[in-house]
Amino acid sequence: MSVLHPLDRPVWNAFTARQAALARSDGRALRLEPDYGIFVAAADPSPESLAALAALVLEGDEAAMVEAEPWPDIPGLAAERRTLVQMVAEAVTPADPPAFEIVPLGEAEAAEMLALATLTKPGPFRARTHELGDFVGVKQDGRLIAMAGERMKPAGFTEVSGVCTLPEHRGRGYAGALMRVVAARILQRGETPFLHSYAHNAGAIGLYRSLGFEVRRQMIMTVLTRPGAGA
Repeated sequence: MSVLHPLDRPVWNAFTARQAALARSDGRALRLEPDYGIFVAAADPSPESLAALAALVLEGDEAAMVEAEPWPDIPGLAAERRTLVQMVAEAVTPADPPAFEIVPLGEAEAAEMLALATLTKPGPFRARTHELGDFVGVKQDGRLIAMAGERMKPAGFTEVSGVCTLPEHRGRGYAGALMRVVAARILQRGETPFLHSYAHNAGAIGLYRSLGFEVRRQMIMTVLTRPGAGA
């Protein structure tokens, strides 16, 4: 398989290099440790690599591939394909400073971060997803009400992810302000921020464009499960 750009295979390129310590791999396939997320990838679409990937998905488990091109079905696994858009930002659009405080988030907020993500469902978020990169948030009366952070890190790029706000606090500019901070810090490191959105989510894509992100290409997220013996 010809790879023209590192973001065409973000999972493989992140977790075989800068973030390799966070994944299980035998060289043919990898799986992000479950406490960090659900991502899997194979070195290539050969039968041997696909069999190695299938072995990493257990009964009752859920895993996800993110690829630029369609992949073959994987024997023994059920697949649900979803269309994403991948966006990158060469610069962040200027904006006035927010009227609220943005604070760093860490281990002390881990339980609140997981609860916020579980409620609002910004994408796969597990107990240690917050350790994949830096996160920032907004608190009100000591309670976490919005956050954004980093996830996959292929060479030269860092993904903006985990962007979410409690439903009763939406519409106040929290998500955009938090994303600006995360993306600006990535750019300051000499890297390019990128993100993924469901292709049908026009509202989110419009927000990301307003921050300086542009669509790079469509991607395919394939959610994989191993049906139980009675299925």
